[in-house]
Amino acid sequence: MTIHLADYEDGDDYDGKYKHDLAALQKRLEHIQVAHIVGGTRAIVMFEGWDAAGKGGIIQRLSAEWDPRNYKVWPISAPTADEKAHHFLWRFWNRLPANGNIAVFDRSWYGRVLVERVEGFASETEWRHGYDEINAFEAQQVESGTTLIKLFIHTTQKEQDRRLKARLDDPWKHWKTGLDDFHNRSRREEYLEAMAEMFARTDTATAPWTVIDGNDKKAARIAALTLIADRLEAGVSMIPPPLDPKVKKVAEKALGLR
Repeated sequence: MTIHLADYEDGDDYDGKYKHDLAALQKRLEHIQVAHIVGGTRAIVMFEGWDAAGKGGIIQRLSAEWDPRNYKVWPISAPTADEKAHHFLWRFWNRLPANGNIAVFDRSWYGRVLVERVEGFASETEWRHGYDEINAFEAQQVESGTTLIKLFIHTTQKEQDRRLKARLDDPWKHWKTGLDDFHNRSRREEYLEAMAEMFARTDTATAPWTVIDGNDKKAARIAALTLIADRLEAGVSMIPPPLDPKVKKVAEKALGLR
């Protein structure tokens, strides 16, 4: 199915008990992480989207109840000089999760066909070849047993502008904005063109894209966390792990339970 970002711009208010529903999802996600740890299962949750779309807020709530020893959030920015000396996927290979771990990418390898394409940091030959390289990379992860979830958080120009203004108005949010936000805003049409081709070339059966309407933050958070929980849960056994009989015996003696 062809993905059109204009189909994800309703911005309807969340119709539910947000705090209750969020807490229930976070408890569910806590159990799902335990299932990954116990089962030695790997997962990647990857976020792309506009500046100020709400990716950080979703990630914060996604990991709120997770054990920090078994997940890692990777905020992806411009590559370093050392990273530029390697293939563009090299720095992502180095961040792949170990068994029992979940890796969360705040932006990703799609920089090759988005920012590097639009800003001219990659040649046309490089970014066009990037689609096949990305599809192969993602297929390798899935075929090796890693659950891969790809989310794009979308907002309209009007909503993005409202949030950028809020960052200017609040001194404690000044750090969250910079010149890049406004440079990228000025090239929105070019980014939309790049995104359309990105979806067309990399929305595969093995690694499909999911677009989240980010125009209402609460609705977006619940939608994203529900999708992530469903996909992560599908790859693990959700039967609680049994208590080790040796631990049970020692614990009962120590705690006077027998």
